[in-house]
Amino acid sequence: MSRNWARSLRGRVTLVATLIAAILLVPVGIGAVTVTRTWVAASVATDTRNTAERIAAETRDGTQWRGGRVAVLDPTVPLIQIVAPDGTITAVSDAALAMPRLSDVWPTPDNRVISTTRCLPKVCLHLTAVRVSPAANSSVVYAGRRAPGVLAGHTLETVTSIEILILIALTGWATWTIMGRALRPVAAMRAQLDEINASDLSRRVTQPTRDDELAGLAASINGTLARLERSAHQQRQFASDASHELRTPIAGLRAQLESAQLYPDDTDLDALVSSALRDTDRLEAIITDLLLLARIGSRVDAAMERVDLGELVREELSVRNDKIPVRLAAADGVIVNGVRLQLSRVLTNLLDNAARHADRYIRVSVEPQDGLAVLAVENDGAEIAEEDRERIFERFTRLDAARSRDAGGTGLGLAIARDVAVAHGGALTVEDCQGGARFVLRLPSAARTPE
Repeated sequence: MSRNWARSLRGRVTLVATLIAAILLVPVGIGAVTVTRTWVAASVATDTRNTAERIAAETRDGTQWRGGRVAVLDPTVPLIQIVAPDGTITAVSDAALAMPRLSDVWPTPDNRVISTTRCLPKVCLHLTAVRVSPAANSSVVYAGRRAPGVLAGHTLETVTSIEILILIALTGWATWTIMGRALRPVAAMRAQLDEINASDLSRRVTQPTRDDELAGLAASINGTLARLERSAHQQRQFASDASHELRTPIAGLRAQLESAQLYPDDTDLDALVSSALRDTDRLEAIITDLLLLARIGSRVDAAMERVDLGELVREELSVRNDKIPVRLAAADGVIVNGVRLQLSRVLTNLLDNAARHADRYIRVSVEPQDGLAVLAVENDGAEIAEEDRERIFERFTRLDAARSRDAGGTGLGLAIARDVAVAHGGALTVEDCQGGARFVLRLPSAARTPE
């Protein structure tokens, strides 16, 4: 057993259970002993009183005790004496024949029944003295018995104490054993978790077969490990893709500068500067998007405000100069709580994506729907296959059709748009659209404030 057992959950639960058992059982034991002693004493007093009153009644009726011997009516009360006013024992039972006067207690006419206890050198007696009549010359009947073992010593207390100690010990042992078995899967899961490292997140903890809290904990741990594994894989893939995407414009820019350095007379300076600026713009766009993705994560850090989606769309379209016409159907009063700049970036990315792929038109709609604010952006370009509808939201992922038609996109626009949607408690998905693509943003609707 560990020296720090009291610091463990198993040890603390065992200690608490043992203390509770002691707190409950000790008073119960004391109460049981007290009640038992009181009940036995009352029973003895009742027996001696009944016997003494019967003998007194027979004496009043004139019964003569042959040879001074009193017949024992109750075997549990064998000690009987009839004492005259002068202290002479006039009749006695066989068990009390050789005994001196049982008690000096003398009942009065007003208090004719007295129960008492007298302890001799070797034995204690429980007695009841009953006055035969109220007359001054009335005799007194003494009926008694030896104290029962329950009252004579401390055997009852000793036995009860031993039983309580055994019960407390059993409670502690049972709690320790049960907690050990209950926590065994936890120890196994901890050992398995200690063996898992960042370089290999594919391992999982053993999930108990029973359906209880530990099974739920194991399932949650495995779910967390699965998410960590996916996140680590995505991070590695993202780092690889980011390095590739950044290397391409840098390599192009370097090649142009080296060519200009080797052949200065044959270099068109205006063309070189224009090309270098395009590559620099692409680098800046990629870095800006990467920083935005890192800042957004899965939560909103900036202060949120009430944003009218219809108004936001109209403001965005008013400053754009797209060659493809945009058809707008925006309902009024579709309000959400969000960061205006980030929501504007989502709309910009969706419109940019639609403009790159549309043939004849782009359609934008804003409407309330079942407690949600729904913003949809459609274009009549190529349809998106169902198996690609999640993959296009991955960072630096572009479909073949997009690669052939994309004019300067970073491959991060849709990833940014989805991250912003998730950070605002919403979702961005691709839905069926005959003869084109349809992106739908759903955000929790904010109640309109009365004016």
